[in-house]
Amino acid sequence: MIIIQTPLRISFFGGGTDFPAFFREEGGCVLTSAIDKYIFVTIKERFDQLLRIGYTRTEMVEAIDEVQHELIREALRKTGVARGVEITTMGDIPSAGSGLGSSSTVVVGALHALYAYLGDSVTAEQLAREACEIEVDILGKPIGLQDQYIAAYGGLRFLEFRTDGRVVGERLPIDARLKRRLNENLLLFFTGVTRQAQSILSEQQRNISGRRAVLRAMRQLAHTARVELCAGNLDALGCLLHEGWELKKQLAGGISNSSLDAMYEAARQAGAVGGKITGAGGGGFLLLYCPQEKQECVRHALDGLQELPFQFEPDGSKVIFNYRR
Repeated sequence: MIIIQTPLRISFFGGGTDFPAFFREEGGCVLTSAIDKYIFVTIKERFDQLLRIGYTRTEMVEAIDEVQHELIREALRKTGVARGVEITTMGDIPSAGSGLGSSSTVVVGALHALYAYLGDSVTAEQLAREACEIEVDILGKPIGLQDQYIAAYGGLRFLEFRTDGRVVGERLPIDARLKRRLNENLLLFFTGVTRQAQSILSEQQRNISGRRAVLRAMRQLAHTARVELCAGNLDALGCLLHEGWELKKQLAGGISNSSLDAMYEAARQAGAVGGKITGAGGGGFLLLYCPQEKQECVRHALDGLQELPFQFEPDGSKVIFNYRR
């Protein structure tokens, strides 16, 4: 039995510039962090030659081609494990439509579990790269590349997506005290809405050619936020988050709606400086930057929404249990 723990993430700035259709021409970057909420993937050998896949449903099949869970199916193909294993996935939050990068986290975790099962040691770079190959190249998902890399590497990072296809990551050089202060000024609330991100992301991808100016502004915000954070100017991040959210809403029609706008405005009036809907938008989690003295007011204004306390997670995908008889 092997258990892999892979972190979810919150993305602060630059989301959308990590789409290949944009960064291959102009370069992109994001400021993002893994958090202490996880997808767990387990794998164990079976006594027979069947494949059993357990998630919100259970599949028992004889061949890879019969596996309906497309992310697990392609991870099996990528690693060459064809039969005789049982794989399960479990998450700390709703596994679909959360806006915390759960799909990419599942792929990274599944690849890690399968390689560990084979006894192969793999780098975070390989896990991230192969997860991108599965989601973008093989399955044709209209997504960027940040989620796979932050799930594999962990930490609070500035990721650059270069025109030659390389992804270069930097763990931000800030001390533990500043990172703790930033964490204490962030609130995360579940909007009560899960959504299929693919329709929003498909529209966003179709709109790239006509939204380049917006994406360039979002890329610049990520650079500015990195500078402000490294200088210790935390409150500036709240203002930049608000600016980024106003830009992000221009990328596709379904990113926000009247209900989400009302939640965000209620939080701002109660003292939040800025924020955003995480991930593709349309639902999932609302991330807010709010000074501690205003947080109870914000909680009261958003009464009825479930808060998700979190901490930054320094580690990426890792084996937390490996028992072999």
